Amino acid sequence: MKTNLTPIRFPTDLLTELGKYVGDGNRSKFIIDATRKELHRLKQSKAIRNVAGIFNEKDYPELKTSEDSSNWVRKMREESEARRRDLFGE
Repeated sequence: MKTNLTPIRFPTDLLTELGKYVGDGNRSKFIIDATRKELHRLKQSKAIRNVAGIFNEKDYPELKTSEDSSNWVRKMREESEARRRDLFGE
């Protein structure tokens, strides 16, 4: 993997604490891993916001309440399981 050296300013106390827990030789890996995790979380959060409200009750009355949604998911799983049994037996 290609890398770039990027100077980043850290508060001294944070850098000291980081060194205490991960060691000076592991700081870069820790920061890279933490950045990847946070970027993944931000992307998921954005995706969730983008689809919020997509299933409106006018178009999807079967998803009107939480209980309705749970029943719908249960029904889909049961139908999927029945198809699997038909295809592969049990």
